[in-house]
Amino acid sequence: MSQLFTFILALLPIATVFMLLVVLARSAKLSMGVAYLVTAATALLVWGTDVNKVLGATVNGGVTAISLLYIIFGAILLLYTLEESGGIRSIRAGFTSISPDRRVQAIIIAWLFGSLIEGASGFGTPAAIAAPLLVAIGFPAMAAVLVALIIQSTPVSFGAVGTPILVGVNTGLSGQASVEAAIAPLPFTEYLMEIATRVAMIHGLIGFLIPLILVGMLTRFFGVNRSFREGFRIWKFALFAGLAFTVPYYAIAALLGPEFPSLVGGIIGLLIVVPAAQRGFLIPTETFEFPPRAAWEPSWVGKLDDLEDHRAGQKMMPLLKAWAPYVFVVALLVVTRTVAPVKEWLTSPEMTLAFSDLFGSGITARVQVAYLPGTVLILASVFTFFLHGMKLRDYVTALKSSGSTMIAAAPALLLAVPMVQVFLNSASDSMASMPIVLAEGVSAAAGEAWPMFAPLIGAMGAFVAGSNTISNMMFSLFQFSTAEQIGLGAAGAGTVVALQAIGGAAGNMICVHNVVAASATVGLVDREGELIRKTLIPMFYYIVQGGFIGFALLAGSLSLWWIAALIWPAVVLILMARNRGSVPAISRN
Repeated sequence: MSQLFTFILALLPIATVFMLLVVLARSAKLSMGVAYLVTAATALLVWGTDVNKVLGATVNGGVTAISLLYIIFGAILLLYTLEESGGIRSIRAGFTSISPDRRVQAIIIAWLFGSLIEGASGFGTPAAIAAPLLVAIGFPAMAAVLVALIIQSTPVSFGAVGTPILVGVNTGLSGQASVEAAIAPLPFTEYLMEIATRVAMIHGLIGFLIPLILVGMLTRFFGVNRSFREGFRIWKFALFAGLAFTVPYYAIAALLGPEFPSLVGGIIGLLIVVPAAQRGFLIPTETFEFPPRAAWEPSWVGKLDDLEDHRAGQKMMPLLKAWAPYVFVVALLVVTRTVAPVKEWLTSPEMTLAFSDLFGSGITARVQVAYLPGTVLILASVFTFFLHGMKLRDYVTALKSSGSTMIAAAPALLLAVPMVQVFLNSASDSMASMPIVLAEGVSAAAGEAWPMFAPLIGAMGAFVAGSNTISNMMFSLFQFSTAEQIGLGAAGAGTVVALQAIGGAAGNMICVHNVVAASATVGLVDREGELIRKTLIPMFYYIVQGGFIGFALLAGSLSLWWIAALIWPAVVLILMARNRGSVPAISRN
């Protein structure tokens, strides 16, 4: 079998997802169901993957999907609990007092608060928390999910207290004789820290523009005028907010390592940006607002958009009391992820539900229920019940609503994640797994231009696996070896591995099960393909800019690559600004 033909067959599962979900705009349930069948058939009939391995991977995927549904349930339950208690009214009023401008609200909640949550938890939790919160303060469901997905980029490499680096890259490279020999006499731990610092530098140079792109996307697709320029009018504040996160983010990575850049960067960013926004610092006089609710397109609307304010006639709850459940979530996530004895207990074998050697495949499915963010979110909802003095019937209403929303998301996730696991575990005695075959094919075609394509491989891994950590585990050694083969040496290989992590983070923006999970938290169904088409814009900016900056760093001095890295963002922003779109007729009823 020729290398090209093998490459095409390995691409078939991803192509199936992209064609059905993104191009033909079919539902995630149908798209992922067909993709699962295509992936399993390719693994069994072409790759020669053992049947038991396919079955084991399928069950492992199902267990992971149930874990994701548990997180979705917790996120929605917390929001519905706050809605029933009246807390959301105070939160909504609080954001209006900071700024009534929807662009400012999106930056604060999605970019800064979302990055903080990513740093503490990862696992798709930022979108699951930020998207419902945005809907609760008046965002259309699709707009809320879009901005929550776009920020799943810069903070992701240091999400879950550095897991994509400390577990992903570390697992991919540590203990490999070729790596140890290449970096000698430097200890591997120091080399890993150098990679982490390089990741933070590249992310910072790319990510400071994400708030500006985010607000441009918001106004282009959800504003009355359908214009990127309307978002770009807040460019001073957006760049200020971008730097308020990325500067401390890089400094913390360089000084303290990969555990805290996103977490502490998000906290520092909030402490800087929120008071500035309250004073109107760098915010233009005109305020951006969505069209009237009656004029929203049906595709924008999810189940949460139709929530009624049951507490409209009651006295407003104190803002601190309303926000206390989210403070509780952040505090509990930080404690469970950073306090070693607590983390060790929650992740111990005694607290882990394990299904070992499924079907004799060697694959083990594990669930650490107490450690999952869903448990934290459910505990926060119980905390809210007592703190806000809720009635039992109101809490039962929140439970029922959350359960029905979670069930609506179940079919897509129960098909998507098993498909991913079969794809990742497709290796047989005669062939490498499908992701590795794809990476090798791109490497053979790219040659010495490989650093430009390294972020693409990382993004592909995250798109399929739904995780920057897993993408880094799969491809870090491959990226290192490819860099050495084209003569970059150990230092250059470290930069290429950093580009892998950059691409893996960017790929989270379009990861299918992240999109499905985030959509489910706001009751938005069958719009996953449309969301992916939109998020392809910032994702494309991110991985191309990563390639340019990577080449510039490898050049080691002022070069044409730095000029390209300066020109590319300008080109993206100019093309966006020139695209005015079409202005639909707005109903005034």
